[in-house]
Amino acid sequence: MTDETNKNGPDASEKDMAAEAVSLAQDEQAADAAEAPAPDPLEALKAENMELRDRFLRLAAEMDNLRRRTERDVKDAKSYAVTAFARDMLAVSDNLRRALESIPAEAKESGDAGLTALIEGVDMTERAMLSALERHGVRKLEPEGQKFDPNFHQAMFEIPNTTVPNNTVLQVVQAGYVIGERVLRPAMVGVSKGGPKADAAAPAAEAGAEADKA
Repeated sequence: MTDETNKNGPDASEKDMAAEAVSLAQDEQAADAAEAPAPDPLEALKAENMELRDRFLRLAAEMDNLRRRTERDVKDAKSYAVTAFARDMLAVSDNLRRALESIPAEAKESGDAGLTALIEGVDMTERAMLSALERHGVRKLEPEGQKFDPNFHQAMFEIPNTTVPNNTVLQVVQAGYVIGERVLRPAMVGVSKGGPKADAAAPAAEAGAEADKA
């Protein structure tokens, strides 16, 4: 009989023990759940409020950045809208200047009233054109005597000169212009060659100034 019972599975007493163990486990789980503190509604509201506040701050920062970018884009659009037009007008100004410079000196000194009036008219036209461009943010570069800067100048040739620091702008072949903070046209220049380096020239200049004071 015992062998048949073992073959057919656990007897009734083993089933009862298993059922009792399951019941005890369920009772323990229920007791643990009963002892666990109930969630505090106030703390839940505080946590939700903090989350909403963080979202609001991030959104406000994004909107502020968008506003600044928009203002900068609008400002740039206003400042540089005439860039292409200004560059074309500089070409016209160059032609007017070339026309004035092509007149022989003896013709200018001849005293011919018609020629004098023509020269004055062309000169006034050029100055009025540059003045109008300046009112729209176009400014002429004055690089002569300054250190060569590839961001604003274009070197066309070198001039041997040992009395000034190396790479000093000595001659302007074609005037350069900027519009706002951008280069409209670099200045075409001739730079010095053979002089001391700029860093070495500065202490020498300061020493000379001190000697003059003494």
